Amino acid sequence: MKKRNKIIYWIATIWLSLGMLSTAIVQIIKMEEEVENMTTLGYPTYLLPILGAWKILGVLAILIPKFPVLKEWTYAGFFFVMSGAIISHVTVGDELITLFGPTLLLILTGISWYYRPANRKLEKQ
Repeated sequence: MKKRNKIIYWIATIWLSLGMLSTAIVQIIKMEEEVENMTTLGYPTYLLPILGAWKILGVLAILIPKFPVLKEWTYAGFFFVMSGAIISHVTVGDELITLFGPTLLLILTGISWYYRPANRKLEKQ
């Protein structure tokens, strides 16, 4: 793997991990602003700690070596959660600024997935 690709992968992956971890903590502690956001979007607030816990487990799955199948599932989960957040905000007519966070995390998910090292990919059959 080229050094440039490795640097791109780690920068994207670290920022993705920090973003997911910070939103996970906010969701687990049910921060007032996050509860309001979920209510505005029409989702039950009991989903917050569930989403938060899965995000933390996803960050661990992305960062630990090996387990390529688990990583593929994690990237897919991050993609679904962030694209779902974008669609939810657009559907309820939220301001465009609310799309920044999930869009950034969605882009970082794609970059991290694309540039991941060979030992973190599924073997071609």
